[in-house]
Amino acid sequence: MPSRRERANAIRALSMDAVQKANSGHPGAPMGMADIAEVLWRDFLKHNPTNPSFANRDRFVMSNGHGSMLIYSLLHLTGYDLSIDDLKNFRQLHSRTPGHPEYGYTPGVETTTGPLGQGVANAVGFAIAEKTLAAQFNRPGHNVVDHHTYVFLGDGCMMEGISHEAASLAGTLGLGKLIAFYDDNGISIDGEVEGWFTDDTPKRFEAYNWQVIRNVDGHDADEIKTAIETARKSDRPTLICCKTTIGFGSPNKQGKEESHGSALGAEEVALTRAALKWNHAAFEIPADIYAEWDAKENGRALEAEWDQRFAAYSAAHPELANEFIRRMAGELPADFAQKADAWIAEVVAKGETIASRKASQNALNAFGPLLPELLGGSADLASSNLTFWKGSQSISAEAPGGNYLHYGVREFGMSAIMNGIALHGGFVPYGATFLIFMEYARNAVRMSALMKKRVVYVFTHDSIGLGEDGPTHQPIEQLASLRCTPNLDTWRPADAVESAVAWKHAIQRNDGPSALVFSRQNLQHQPRDAAQLADIERGGYVLKDCEGEPELILIATGSEVGLAISAQAKLAEQGRKVRVVSMPCTSVFEAQDASYKQAVLPLEVGARIAIEAAHADYWYKYVGLEGRVIGMTTFGESGPAAELFEEFGFTVDNVVGTAEELLED
Repeated sequence: MPSRRERANAIRALSMDAVQKANSGHPGAPMGMADIAEVLWRDFLKHNPTNPSFANRDRFVMSNGHGSMLIYSLLHLTGYDLSIDDLKNFRQLHSRTPGHPEYGYTPGVETTTGPLGQGVANAVGFAIAEKTLAAQFNRPGHNVVDHHTYVFLGDGCMMEGISHEAASLAGTLGLGKLIAFYDDNGISIDGEVEGWFTDDTPKRFEAYNWQVIRNVDGHDADEIKTAIETARKSDRPTLICCKTTIGFGSPNKQGKEESHGSALGAEEVALTRAALKWNHAAFEIPADIYAEWDAKENGRALEAEWDQRFAAYSAAHPELANEFIRRMAGELPADFAQKADAWIAEVVAKGETIASRKASQNALNAFGPLLPELLGGSADLASSNLTFWKGSQSISAEAPGGNYLHYGVREFGMSAIMNGIALHGGFVPYGATFLIFMEYARNAVRMSALMKKRVVYVFTHDSIGLGEDGPTHQPIEQLASLRCTPNLDTWRPADAVESAVAWKHAIQRNDGPSALVFSRQNLQHQPRDAAQLADIERGGYVLKDCEGEPELILIATGSEVGLAISAQAKLAEQGRKVRVVSMPCTSVFEAQDASYKQAVLPLEVGARIAIEAAHADYWYKYVGLEGRVIGMTTFGESGPAAELFEEFGFTVDNVVGTAEELLED
């Protein structure tokens, strides 16, 4: 029977071979962590290679995603649908083994990692989802939600600030089923980290209320196994500090930065084979080692045993069981759309002039009771973001069954944790901060879009309209950044009605995230007929039209829609034919058919003005070189909102004057 070291060496061999063939990649981490992976995956990890979406599987996250050949080797060896040819195609165009693990590309990869530290935060989200789902669904004698989250991370993850944010919250929430393995090899791309990273990492995690297991030999299977057994008994998250040698087995490059981010080289690969006593050709795994790694039979047995438990649960608690199935499938209640539309009709009838952040809270109060899967939160701004609704129940270590997380001032951590929650399944997460602080969370928002997960970002205080807090808090370029992000729908509603529709769309969308951008200041209700109301969901529509063909089109979003309506009325008094287009979501509008877009923005009408209290440059795609944009090209100022709008040209007189100038040209 192959020894543990031989099984681990299969990982090392596949990793160095794939990197060598691609002449690109990171062999050091997979070779250094192979022994840890062998113990975890063979002795502890609950998973089913024949069904990667098995509901009660353990979640495994490789936060140091540059070491992707480790997880690809594990998936291949244990029996997932990942062939040896897929490994040979490592880092090649359209392969199933991209340079960093990508969700949706490779069966068994739970999340996209690579930007260091975010995998740790994703893992915290997985663990929160597990603990909260268990509290909501488990009943005495029926533990249908009961699994662990394991995460590998390296020095780079530890240095990234997001790991501090996420680890701190994990300790506060008592996530006992979260177990992290710190690959303490002392090497990063620039060399030995002692020149720039001298933290006492164990003490830091102890301060976060983690159980810390120090000084584990990452190449000693017995020590690793004992550490995992200890970790699994804790009611706190655990950090297992593993001393490892990067590039383990490479005679000339182990323990050095040369093994971190480039192929070992053909000569060194041959020397490593000899040093490891791996007498097999490239990509060749002996049958007896494959047999030892194969987890398909055991995985099917694990899932069959859980199926029996779930059948008993279903018999005892049929409604809960059906709800669990629905939520894990990501399906909304069958009557959600109908009830949402009925409530939107009430908003139309009410016709309130309110801040869109308040309209957002009203939407939560309406939709929240319909959606037990909603899991909200805010980065310490609940009273400003207005994300805490009447049915919100705060989650804590002692009371994990609620539906609202107080993330603290951790915008980046919050956003990456939400990604983990969405990836786990069973929840639709939303989280909030001021739009300007989207910048702290930017890369996690991008990762949501890359993975196409249903995450709802609530960004309030959307413009210079927040007033006296000044330019440090007034977003200028953020809307353009969000709108330019593929797969992300960014909504900036003009009133309470558009706000309600934006929430409905974000909840119903299951192929990507949404950013809902709301105002601090009140927004005037805009009258609409039934057709216009339906067209809001098309992202852009004619809100106010003229008799006959327009000679000028005003395009606006958010608070500036009301300004456009007022300007149109004044221009109409002068005999001008002006159309007002409300454009709450440009990406949704762009997805419409050509005939609809032509009907809203006819190409033959070249006179166009876009109006938005954000960076002007984005809007030239709609107005062209002949048009005008009334927007921001500088940072804001501190002062009352009304004075700021006048200072920067967001007035009826300026819109009318710009229109007259444009039409005279």
